[in-house]
Amino acid sequence: MFKEEAGKQIKNAETIIGPSVKVEGDFIGDGNVIVEGIVVGNLKTKNHLTIGSEAKVNAEIEANSAHIAGEVSGNLTVVGDVELTSSAKIKGDINASSISIERGAQVNGRINMSGAKKPELTEKHEYKK
Repeated sequence: MFKEEAGKQIKNAETIIGPSVKVEGDFIGDGNVIVEGIVVGNLKTKNHLTIGSEAKVNAEIEANSAHIAGEVSGNLTVVGDVELTSSAKIKGDINASSISIERGAQVNGRINMSGAKKPELTEKHEYKK
């Protein structure tokens, strides 16, 4: 479903964190980002994020769209679409507009699709004895 879009984003990658690279700290970008190495901290991009099958990311993630095949420990906040391949391992919550999960992908966390209505808070009632 999202594979064609992900392929287009990869061709236009602005930043590639290679398999031998480890980034610690906050990584903030405007363009498409491909992670094949290790990222620890925060990872934000205004465009597409691709996390390769050998990548290990321990970060809070924000992106416009994402294709994830590797390991992620941290929450994902994605404005648009998220695609999890069969090799993806997520330990954290996912907030996105839509999500595609292949058989074999592991998600240990909550999935919130922003199209869903948030539950309304009710008044707390106290009972008298």
